[in-house]
Amino acid sequence: MKLCSIASGSSGNSIYVGNDSTNVLIDAGITTKRIVTGLDELSVNPNELSGILITHEHIDHIGGLGVFLRKYKVPVYATKGTIKGIKDNPKLGEFDTSLLHEINTDIEFNLGDITIRPFKTSHDANEPCGYVLHDDKSRVAVATDLGVYTDYTIEALSGLDALLLEANHDVKMLEVGSYPYYLKQRILSERGHLSNEAAGRLLTRILNDHFKGVLLGHISEENNYERLAYETVKMEVSMGDCPYNGGDFPIEIASRSHMSEIIYC
Repeated sequence: MKLCSIASGSSGNSIYVGNDSTNVLIDAGITTKRIVTGLDELSVNPNELSGILITHEHIDHIGGLGVFLRKYKVPVYATKGTIKGIKDNPKLGEFDTSLLHEINTDIEFNLGDITIRPFKTSHDANEPCGYVLHDDKSRVAVATDLGVYTDYTIEALSGLDALLLEANHDVKMLEVGSYPYYLKQRILSERGHLSNEAAGRLLTRILNDHFKGVLLGHISEENNYERLAYETVKMEVSMGDCPYNGGDFPIEIASRSHMSEIIYC
């Protein structure tokens, strides 16, 4: 399979996962033009998408969904709470709501020859989730917008070949930054976002010998730097209680403004 971020950040998210026969988009928080341009770089026609998986209903994950669905009749899969959030958002405009299909966390379903397992995440949304996708060759996942990880998260992310993982903020930058107090507390809470350090610690729990690489995503523009996220995660792995060093596998950045490297697995 291939894993690639078209865009990742508080300004909008859209991730591609696919193989030779099945193409899946995770979130549609950027413009249709940017999604189509990204898919074109991946040699994927939007009409070839088997489905769009939505992690939760915040605007940076669904902002482009209405326009996209008015142009391309692609089925959308999301939890019951997320579907309610999508339907309740007037900013999306009118679209064919029969394209929305309800899924349940921890219950697998198939799109083409890819099997998908939604897993619960801890975030201040209706019913948020991440996704693990696998075919007969590899297993990848997208895990962003989770304020905390647990043994359940570690189990869900076990045995991966590749991962897009949130490394949202540097705690000290956030604490001394310009955000209002309530927003700082929201981000730091268990229903907020993962810090660089937490992302690195989570990685130490799930790395394995066939791991091909990680994309660090949802990096804050105000409270983080791409290089800082990279170096902190790498250091946490090297210093962590695991048999791997931060340089043993590729660590790439999923940027808000341009496509990431493609991880092949």
